[in-house]
Amino acid sequence: MITIWVPKRLVEVDLYNVAARSPQMLADLSERSYRQRVDYAAQKVQLSGAKIVMLTGPSASGKTTSAHCIARALQQQGTPAQVISLDNFFKGAEFYPRLPDGTLDYENPDTLDLPLIKQCLRELSETGKTTLPVYDFSAEKRSDKAEPIDLQGGVCLVEGIHALNPELTGLVKGDDIYRIYAGLREEYCIDGRRVINTQDIRLCRRTLRDAAARGRSPEKTLAMWDRVMDGETRYIKGFKTTADFLLDTSFTYEMGLIAQLLQKVRRQFVLEGHNAELWDETARRFEHVAPLPLDLLPADSMLREFYGGEVN
Repeated sequence: MITIWVPKRLVEVDLYNVAARSPQMLADLSERSYRQRVDYAAQKVQLSGAKIVMLTGPSASGKTTSAHCIARALQQQGTPAQVISLDNFFKGAEFYPRLPDGTLDYENPDTLDLPLIKQCLRELSETGKTTLPVYDFSAEKRSDKAEPIDLQGGVCLVEGIHALNPELTGLVKGDDIYRIYAGLREEYCIDGRRVINTQDIRLCRRTLRDAAARGRSPEKTLAMWDRVMDGETRYIKGFKTTADFLLDTSFTYEMGLIAQLLQKVRRQFVLEGHNAELWDETARRFEHVAPLPLDLLPADSMLREFYGGEVN
């Protein structure tokens, strides 16, 4: 059962637009609110006495950066903390399961070396030390390198989409585990009618990150989106209710950043077919949102994971 539950908020777009007339104040308030949530999460981790924090969330929820933010908050509160990415436990593309159409099933937990994960987590629980594999993403296989880790009496945060899958922690006693689910909790409406939901925001985060940081067309991201959503339903959301803490990764002023970037990216890339329809429909949802300049982003903002690049 989730002990710290954060219900979704439905915010009128007109209310956002009024707040956006003072953009710096809105940005500061949004950033401060997120930092307070992170600090509270770190306090809950400390109070739990757990050695291992399993942190997950759907695609583009900000789970990776949030894990590092919580680690820094723990360190500032006097608890040594390190972050472990489950991505380093990938078996390699040649071992990935396939979907019925023959394409690789990247969302499947069998892409991970589950026995090795269980072994490493058990060693961390029992001794505070283990040796982690290192994955070579350019070669799409495990490298020959390894990374020793020593908790030094502190905490490790294990982040990845399968972090709440109980199979990963089957060899660790329950008291040593604390579970966090990271997700957006703010949606937007016009006259009470929901027009922007959390999936819309996450889709924009993914597509705009690729376009802004890498100059990549949104087409590939949009083409994969249905499979990403299906993978979340199959492998992630079912474990949401096992979390001890739900971390809200919403930023109200983000709506204006998305509106600003959407204008630029839509001018830069021309899409066709179903992807164009999905992209145009998503963009239309933000037409009534007042855009905000990207220079509002602080250097240490979690949102820089998605909007830190520049659209060419």
